[in-house]
Amino acid sequence: MANKQMRSLTDMSAEELSAHAGELREELFNLRFKNKMRTLDNPVRIRYVRRQIARAETLLGQKAPAAAKEKAR
Repeated sequence: MANKQMRSLTDMSAEELSAHAGELREELFNLRFKNKMRTLDNPVRIRYVRRQIARAETLLGQKAPAAAKEKAR
């Protein structure tokens, strides 16, 4: 399952990854809020979203130096 998720993220550009990470952060905020209010149906979703953010940030870190090298040429 993680391989499919990484494949879809690797196909995104740096701008798309950044936007996706922002959306996931908003979702994480809402999930944490719902968890505190005891209205969250699936608390495991918090872990899933945190890991998705980490995947997106990792790929952004890998793509940023590559993009900087291309611009320097």
